[in-house]
Amino acid sequence: MDISKAKDIIVEFIRDKTTEAGVKGAVVGLSGGIDSALTAYLTVEALGKENVLGIHMPELTLTPAEDVLDATEVAERLGIEFKTVDISEILAGYLNSIPEGSEANSQANGNLKARIRMSVLYYYANIMSRMVMGTGNKTEILLGYFTKYGDGGVDLEPIGDLYKTEVREMSKLMGVPEDIITKAPSARLWADQTDEDELGITYELVDRFLALLLEGETPQVAQNTLGMSVTQRDSVLKRINANLHKQKSAPIAELKSLR
Repeated sequence: MDISKAKDIIVEFIRDKTTEAGVKGAVVGLSGGIDSALTAYLTVEALGKENVLGIHMPELTLTPAEDVLDATEVAERLGIEFKTVDISEILAGYLNSIPEGSEANSQANGNLKARIRMSVLYYYANIMSRMVMGTGNKTEILLGYFTKYGDGGVDLEPIGDLYKTEVREMSKLMGVPEDIITKAPSARLWADQTDEDELGITYELVDRFLALLLEGETPQVAQNTLGMSVTQRDSVLKRINANLHKQKSAPIAELKSLR
């Protein structure tokens, strides 16, 4: 892929879609990671720094200081308006109000955190008449590695057709800080969580596997070509199949036979 041309297409996409929606600005959740940083850089190029709001939403006891610093650095480099909203009390309010709410429910709580963050982004988007920029990349979308109605609940997915490895390449082109580019990807949904540990495979390998599948290769041929283990192959396929529902609208019970 010509990364420079891809960047221009994405920038024009953001301009076109915001114009179609009748808005001039955007809201971007800045996690301190590479995907949100690149999205912010692209959005600023498309709309201008005065029309972009960056929001960092840490959890006081979980979010590492480096994420706070990295999110702040991105906002400062781009010259955009920047806000920090600590979600700790919001999360505690949910867990205290739900009879079964417990800090032990790590997966349910992780998804809840993503949905709280989505709600914060849309609150600001609503009061400012702006669009929420998604930060999901192609790898995450194909694997379903996002929270339904959480980080998947957005208006646009500017980098949604870039594999994670291409996100890194474009980030270098755009001048995203090197520390952010090389940081181990993590959704920070629970302690010590990293994307690649959870996936059981590196982004470099899974990107190549997914690309081969999209080119029409069978899973077995793709596995053999890349030297993947059976466990890795089956884990990726299982994740894809289990998360297909995330890429579709909620099914509707059709009643046309009764009309």
